[in-house]
Amino acid sequence: MSAQPGIDRGHTDDLMSFLRASPSPYHAVASAAERLEKAGFRRIEETAAWDGAAGGRFVLRGGAIIAWYVPEGAEAATPYRIVGAHTDSPNLRVKPIPDTGAHGWRQIAVEIYGGALLNTWLDRDLGLSGRITLRDGSHHLVSVDRPLLRVPQLAVHLDRSVNTEGLKLDKQRHMTPIWGLGGVEEGDLIRFVAEEAGVAAEEIAGWDLMTHSVEPPAYLGRDRELVAGPRMDNLVSVHAGTAALIAAAHQEPPYIPVLAAFDHEENGSQSDTGADGPLLGTVLERSVFARGGAYEERARAFAGTVCLSSDTGHAVHPNYAERHEPGHHPRPNGGPILKVNVNQRYATDGAGRAVFAAACERAGVPWQTFVSHNSMPCGTTIGPITAARHGIATVDIGIAILSMHSARELCGAQDPRLLAKALHAFLGA
Repeated sequence: MSAQPGIDRGHTDDLMSFLRASPSPYHAVASAAERLEKAGFRRIEETAAWDGAAGGRFVLRGGAIIAWYVPEGAEAATPYRIVGAHTDSPNLRVKPIPDTGAHGWRQIAVEIYGGALLNTWLDRDLGLSGRITLRDGSHHLVSVDRPLLRVPQLAVHLDRSVNTEGLKLDKQRHMTPIWGLGGVEEGDLIRFVAEEAGVAAEEIAGWDLMTHSVEPPAYLGRDRELVAGPRMDNLVSVHAGTAALIAAAHQEPPYIPVLAAFDHEENGSQSDTGADGPLLGTVLERSVFARGGAYEERARAFAGTVCLSSDTGHAVHPNYAERHEPGHHPRPNGGPILKVNVNQRYATDGAGRAVFAAACERAGVPWQTFVSHNSMPCGTTIGPITAARHGIATVDIGIAILSMHSARELCGAQDPRLLAKALHAFLGA
């Protein structure tokens, strides 16, 4: 289907602000929570007793957020409409003993997180972000959003075959960033982070720190019809889902709309904040019970629930079109994509296709279909995990991008808004 003419940049401008404010999963959920609180949602603690009153609520756990809105008159067995997404992106993460170096260079020991395109992290100015945990158990966000680290590539003079035989990177030896000159000093990085965070270094008991590109997102192209930026996989969906939930809450929908944004999708989702953990099921069940329901109402609510698992997919690459399924070529600004794989790497089936198509029709947005080339392994998402773990009908969707898992990805400037409109129609139907 062809894209609608013209680009409304308001949503995409806001997305770029969201990306800048969200260099780590912890910052992403904080950014989403701030928007929800401004819209009248309130944070509730998992350790507190919950009530079944109408209104918006959200739960934060690490790099995950579950938010939902209970309309007036909702019954215990009222089904949910869920937008699923993930907050994490491939990057370089700081090791437990971070201070290292050689030959007069001070460096930071890192571990590769997820399926990063390693070459995209070379010769790029990197900041440092994440969270620190103090001895009293409190968490503090940290963001050093200025050029601090760099992974320098070997000069072509010392690797004459790089342009003929390709770049070969050893994850252990070649990906260690530099951040200065001098001898290695134990505790140096954490002392620096403590100063940035305004806390005493001896109070820091743990950390979850990672690198991010400090280059801000930007419009690209002659007509600025594209957007280049970091962490689009999958903060585009987190941002769109947050906007859609807030908009749906104003409509008192017949369902209970939910945003479920998980951490650790890029490495299998198996954590207490990942989609393969119990967080979503626990929140949904407690909401049923808080409204006076029991197992029967829980079963009825789940049976009527549908989840749109929103994650980025592959736009057809003009230089590698043969890598794509020839009958399915998603294009930027062509609208959100329906992701299909009969081997259940995506959870979409014919019934799910109908739900997605109806939402797009109500929203007045075009949509496309993505299928992998039969000779190419297909990636996966939180969709099949959500369907199998909770018995919830799930449909895999997203937007089409290029350079997936790069430090800087590329999408159509119109697609984030079209995705948000489709999600709003789905949640608010």
